Amino acid sequence: MAGGGSRRWLAVLLGVCSVLLLLCGVGTAVGTWVWTSNAVDTSGKVDFVNRLAVPPLAQSRIDDRGRRVFDLRAQPGRRDFGQGGPTDTWGFNGDYLGPTLRANRGEQVVVNVVNGIGEPTSVHWHGMHLPAAMDGGPHQMVRPGATWSPHWTVDQPAATLWYHPHPHGRTAEHVYRGMAGMFLLDDEPSAGLPLPRRYGVDDIPVIVQDRKFESDGRLDTDQGGIGGTGILGDTLLVNGTVGPYLDVSTERVRLRLLNGSNARTYDFGFADDRTFALVGTDGGLLERPHRTGRIRLSPGERAEIVVTVRPAERAVLRSYPPNQGLEFLGGRFTGGDDTFDVLELRAGNRLAPSPEVPDRLTPVERLDPATATETRRFRLNGREINGRKMDLDRIDFAVTRGATEIWEIEKQDATPHSFHVHDVQFQVLSVDGRQPPPELRGWKDTILVTGGEEIRIIARFADHADPNMPYMFHCHLLLHEDQGMMGQFVVVEPGQRAGRPPSGHGHAEHR
Repeated sequence: MAGGGSRRWLAVLLGVCSVLLLLCGVGTAVGTWVWTSNAVDTSGKVDFVNRLAVPPLAQSRIDDRGRRVFDLRAQPGRRDFGQGGPTDTWGFNGDYLGPTLRANRGEQVVVNVVNGIGEPTSVHWHGMHLPAAMDGGPHQMVRPGATWSPHWTVDQPAATLWYHPHPHGRTAEHVYRGMAGMFLLDDEPSAGLPLPRRYGVDDIPVIVQDRKFESDGRLDTDQGGIGGTGILGDTLLVNGTVGPYLDVSTERVRLRLLNGSNARTYDFGFADDRTFALVGTDGGLLERPHRTGRIRLSPGERAEIVVTVRPAERAVLRSYPPNQGLEFLGGRFTGGDDTFDVLELRAGNRLAPSPEVPDRLTPVERLDPATATETRRFRLNGREINGRKMDLDRIDFAVTRGATEIWEIEKQDATPHSFHVHDVQFQVLSVDGRQPPPELRGWKDTILVTGGEEIRIIARFADHADPNMPYMFHCHLLLHEDQGMMGQFVVVEPGQRAGRPPSGHGHAEHR
């Protein structure tokens, strides 16, 4: 009896051990699959068979008040991206993305925005200095069928800006479906520089977005994912083109890079590790070109680079795994290990000569920290800033018109965050107590906040006081923004206090 019982218990124990070992094997296999499936590498695997689409320059007219008037219509569309079937999309004046708006410093502009998508939306002029009521944030919602006509005077240096929807809680979906475009500003100093400037010839917009597709071509809009960043796609669109190539006819070409993705950070370079000249960032040209082989852009950031090519060569723009300042696991599940081939430059057999990039570009007025009247701290954690989520009825603080302020930004969690401030262009004072690198020494409106580093920025809040209509500050990972990682501030006259945001959370003007 005793011997039989022992043998039975031994058999049970061996059976349990076998099951545990099997489960461990299954768990290991599943873990390995999850680990390997969360890294994308398309280097050397992209067939560059589609000519890069270049968004057309938006038509405009001068009205009887001397203002430059643009017309934008948000509308549904369908486009075949070659992903198994046509894709339902949204765009401006077309099926996907929108035309490039272009204006000169000093011009008065009007943009008639018509909402034809069947649900409320807005259009934010990202990087533009303008009155809060014209900013296009969540308080300037446009109802279906309505027209909103913001107007302002362009009063900032030449720069590569962009526009996109900003409806509270719905920004990620509206941008993901295709609603975005560039807004280029020109001025006399930049026009006098020997930089490539013929739009669509040697001055090219490069709007980079990652997307996921179902097998029938539909957009995969599942926001899930281990990394908590929102959608990370495995297919790149450049100006809405999959597998794009650009025919280059000049010795040098200027690429205006825009990270128009919802969540992904890129580290742009070339497959042959050639250097290029970084000449501009979010808010305009640098004082001097920065010769480099990499430029990292988080969602919303822009960079202007000038690339030199040789006759008949092909050069592939690539995104290398970006350093987001995350630990090992966090990096893998937030795109930190991903590599993409982005765009192929195809140089002609004969190239028109291009001037060398000048050693000096444009003076950049340095804001003096000694003149700052306020220092504010911003702690990014989860979906909150300073422990609070977005409330459209709450103004977080007021800034006095004309004041210079220092903002200290720190990330306290394990996910990426990209910090964007409306209305102003700021300068980076320090990154974790050190001088900023060359790519962060120009004007900026958006910046990647990496783990364990405090970023100090300085900005001057000139013009456009309004105690009731707020500007936004927020994470530009759009899922985070939609889930509440955003706040509001107003600019007020000296001695004035913040008022109350408009009721109804926005309005639309009918024409």
